[in-house]
Amino acid sequence: MADRDNEANRFSARAARYARVGANMGGVAARMAGARLMGVSGRDSSNAAALAQALGGLKGPIMKVAQLLATIPDLIPPEYAAELQKLQSEAPPMGAAFVKRRMQAELGPNWQSRFGSFDLAPAAAASLGQVHRAATKEGEPLACKLQYPDMQSAVEADLGQLEFVFALHRRMDPVIDTREISKEIGERVREELDYEREAKHAALYARTLEGIDEVRVPKVHPELSTRRLLSLSWLEGEKILQFTESPVEIRNRLAVAMFKAWWHPFSHAAVIHGDPHLGNYTVFSENGEARGINLLDYGCIRIFHPRFVGGVVDLYRGLQTGDRARIVHAYETWGFKNLSNELIDILNIWASFIYGPLLDDRVRTVADGVKPGEYGRRQAFEVHKALKEKGPVTVPREFVFMDRAAVGLGAVFLHLKAELNYHRLFEDEIARFSLENLAQRQAEVLSAAGLPRPL
Repeated sequence: MADRDNEANRFSARAARYARVGANMGGVAARMAGARLMGVSGRDSSNAAALAQALGGLKGPIMKVAQLLATIPDLIPPEYAAELQKLQSEAPPMGAAFVKRRMQAELGPNWQSRFGSFDLAPAAAASLGQVHRAATKEGEPLACKLQYPDMQSAVEADLGQLEFVFALHRRMDPVIDTREISKEIGERVREELDYEREAKHAALYARTLEGIDEVRVPKVHPELSTRRLLSLSWLEGEKILQFTESPVEIRNRLAVAMFKAWWHPFSHAAVIHGDPHLGNYTVFSENGEARGINLLDYGCIRIFHPRFVGGVVDLYRGLQTGDRARIVHAYETWGFKNLSNELIDILNIWASFIYGPLLDDRVRTVADGVKPGEYGRRQAFEVHKALKEKGPVTVPREFVFMDRAAVGLGAVFLHLKAELNYHRLFEDEIARFSLENLAQRQAEVLSAAGLPRPL
């Protein structure tokens, strides 16, 4: 009876937190809107702190939504973005009794007999669930991600808050139409609820990264997985930030691993890992020396039609040779519409920044003198300022996570202070590129993972 009461209290507390965050976000948004309407900058540290307080201490997709808000060019002032990027989940974990009930709901009353061991205390928190250390009956270490209860309604509530902020933004500052951004974020976050799909994503990455020794992908245990429970092999590793002061050859080695973990699946299967959070990577060692990257989380994966990758290559070659027609073709391939010469020049500001290290055939940092948290913000501001004069522009859906992941990857390179020839690395990835080869390869790996091809 006490357990049932505790469970009811937990659900009541969760509902109360979500009601409170909605009210608080509405209040902060009203303060921001009022400041702009009155001609005040609105870039007020107390407002930023109020927004962080409204969101702080909550598990679930609201954390991901907050991080996304921080990466959209000038959607919110830098003070707000800085506060959102500091957010960490501080809500208490599910207790042992509650974990037992959740596991029974997923694997049945004899669930414990299916494991060699299962630690009821969580080892880590994920955005939609918590991770438990366990072992198979044969002794293989496992990472079991168990979804928090009632996440479907939490996701819908959080996405409702996101749409509210986007709608407010469109009224106050309509130079970037956020409708497609909102749709894309909603679709990806809803996908993250489906751990069976995430298991297929992990299988897709294992197949795509075969032969890339610098990157390790955990093995899926389908017999111990469901739609809300995902059991993967446990990959031992250390946090990547522990290596920021390592010798340059170690830092460069890890940066190369990160480059391949991101660009190889994209260039060979038209798929990207869309969540560049540092917690999604750890470093594995051999003989006491860091050798590469463990890629841990597969919830936020974006599968593209091969023509989108063709647009990326076309834009790269167009910028490389000054071929404006090829540059325009790339933007149109991605879905940008009604492009004037002025809008093309504005988009090229951002493209030149993202592609800059790839076009420069020399050993260099990804961006000299830039802090990881500031990567891309100056260029985003320049683009936004120019769009106020020449816009508006609608950002295509497919562009959202590609752009976000590229910025996140650059920030990792900055953390590592890596010095690489990014041009040679990129050329190696696209050396044998053709749309026909990519389409064939993508069809093979998606079929093997049980995933549909993109329309």
